[in-house]
Amino acid sequence: MSALARDRILAKLRQNAPSTANALPDVAAWYAAHRPVETAADKAKRFRQCIELAHAEVHAVTPENWTQTLHAVLKARAIDKLLVAEGTPHGDAALDDLPPSGIECSVYDMAIEAWKSEMFNATPASLTAARAAIAETGTLILWPDALEPRLMSLVPPVHIVLLDAAKIYNTFFEAITAEGWADTQTRGLPTNALLISGPSKTADIQQTLAYGAHGPKELIVLLLEPTEAAQ
Repeated sequence: MSALARDRILAKLRQNAPSTANALPDVAAWYAAHRPVETAADKAKRFRQCIELAHAEVHAVTPENWTQTLHAVLKARAIDKLLVAEGTPHGDAALDDLPPSGIECSVYDMAIEAWKSEMFNATPASLTAARAAIAETGTLILWPDALEPRLMSLVPPVHIVLLDAAKIYNTFFEAITAEGWADTQTRGLPTNALLISGPSKTADIQQTLAYGAHGPKELIVLLLEPTEAAQ
């Protein structure tokens, strides 16, 4: 095709292209009119109800007792080894509190190629933190990074997530707005975001839903609430 013919075709396509001059829809106004304003307690309650319906397990914890609850969760499953993110507040707390009580803590401190076999075959559980959560769908939002890589939440059979109840938002729109995903001058979009609404699941051609088919077979949420709220 000659350059002249190509230019004619492109000119016709541009001439007949639909107009984009119309204003974009006001998404914020739609959500304001169609979604209720909820208290922090209401959002936490709705989040818990939704994610438990998706076969996740939720434990209410406080800043003072969450590692004790984590220990109990692991012991109930006869798990004595946990993968944690060294250099994070929750990872360092686990490294301080769990080994004295019989839980070995390993860390993700090298390239996956160097310990792939151990990661996939000898790591029964991992601990990560959630960036935020969505009450409407019972969804955890994770932002993997260099300290807490994505494989920590995708490979071990038991995935334990520490979630600050103050970071539960009503809707996904509220979450990305409050967290500033569109603000490139500050935080902006994450390079990698995970939305998790339960343990792994799949469905066959007969529409039979099966849990634990690949990835984590169990999802356990430690819902971190202020000490006074948990009393």
